[in-house]
Amino acid sequence: MILVTGGAGFIGANFILDWIAAVGEPVVNLDKLTYAGNLENLAALEGDARHIFVRDDICARATVDALLAQHRPRAIVHFAAESHVDRSIHGPGEFMRTNVEGTFTLLEAARAYWGGLAGAERENFRFLHVSTDEVYGSLGPKDPPFAETNPYEPNSPYSASKAASDHLVRAWHHTYGLPVVTTNCSNNYGPFQFPEKLIPLVMANALAGKPLPIYGDGMNVRDWLYVGDHCAAIRTVLAGGRVGETYNVGGWNEMPNLTIVKTICALLDEMKPDAGGRYERLVTFVADRPGHDRRYAIDARKIERELGWRPAETFETGIRKTVRWYLEHQDWVAHVQSGAYREWVRKNYGDRE
Repeated sequence: MILVTGGAGFIGANFILDWIAAVGEPVVNLDKLTYAGNLENLAALEGDARHIFVRDDICARATVDALLAQHRPRAIVHFAAESHVDRSIHGPGEFMRTNVEGTFTLLEAARAYWGGLAGAERENFRFLHVSTDEVYGSLGPKDPPFAETNPYEPNSPYSASKAASDHLVRAWHHTYGLPVVTTNCSNNYGPFQFPEKLIPLVMANALAGKPLPIYGDGMNVRDWLYVGDHCAAIRTVLAGGRVGETYNVGGWNEMPNLTIVKTICALLDEMKPDAGGRYERLVTFVADRPGHDRRYAIDARKIERELGWRPAETFETGIRKTVRWYLEHQDWVAHVQSGAYREWVRKNYGDRE
C-alpha cells in the first residue's frame, strides 16, 4: 500500500493509473478536489478496490495521521500542490498554505508514523516529494541545463513555495533522518491536464475558434516531459533512489512556446481540419506575465546513470498522443471548463491584448 497526495490532479491521476497498471499495488489517494482535482481523471478505476479515495486537505494533520495508522503505507508520494505560476501571481497565499504548510504537515505526520515502525517496515519506508525545475530560476540561452547541484533561485510565488517545500524535505532528512527522495521535473504534458496550462489551453481555444494567447514574443523555452514518462521515473526513483538524494527528471526536449503552439496547430490541421483555415491564424501575442523566466532545461543524466531511466517519448510522439487524446475526450474538456474556469481565463488574459 502507498499513500498518494493530490492523486486526482493531472500528474497524480496519471501516476495512479500508471501505478495500478504497472505495479498493481493498492493506493490511498488523498485529494482536496480543488479546481484542478477531478475524479473523472480516475473513472477507469471506479469500483477497483485497489484505489481508495479520501477527500480532505493535506494540511489536516488528524486526517493524515488517521490514514497512516489505518493503512500503514510503505511510502508517501507527495504530488499535492498549487502549481500554476499565473495563479500564484494573482493570489500567492494559497500557494504558501498548500505547498509550504501542507508539506510541513505531511512531513511531521510521516516522521511520527515512521518513528513507530520497526525492522523492515522502518528500513523500507520512503517519502517521495515531487517538485519542479522552476526552483532553479531562469537560464540564459547558452547556460548548461539545471543539474541537481544548481543553487535555488526561484522567481515566482509558485516556484518560491516549491523551493521552500524542497528545503523542508531536505531538512527533515538531515535533522530527523526521515528517508526522503525528491524529484524535480520539467514541464509535463499529456492526458487530463487542466486547460489553464499552455498545451491544453491552446487545444481548447483552437477547437473553439478563439485566439491562442502567447506571452511576449513566444520565445520562452521549456523542457517538455510526457506525463507517462514522468510517472515511470517516479516509480523508478521510489524503487531504487538513494535516500536523501534529488533526481532531476526531464524530457530532453527544449522548445520555445511559439514552436509548441505551431506544432499543435499543424497536428490539428492534420487531424481535425477547420473550414475557416489553418489554426495558426489564431495565434495572438499578448502582454507577458510579470517575472516570466526565459528558459528552463533539465540535465537528467543522474537518474539515467544511477537508475537507468530515460524518457521513452520524443516530443513528436508525445505531443501527437496528447492532441489525439484531447480530440477523443472533448466531453472531459467540456466538463472542466466551468464558469469558474471561464472567469479565470477572463481575469488572466482579458487585459493582456
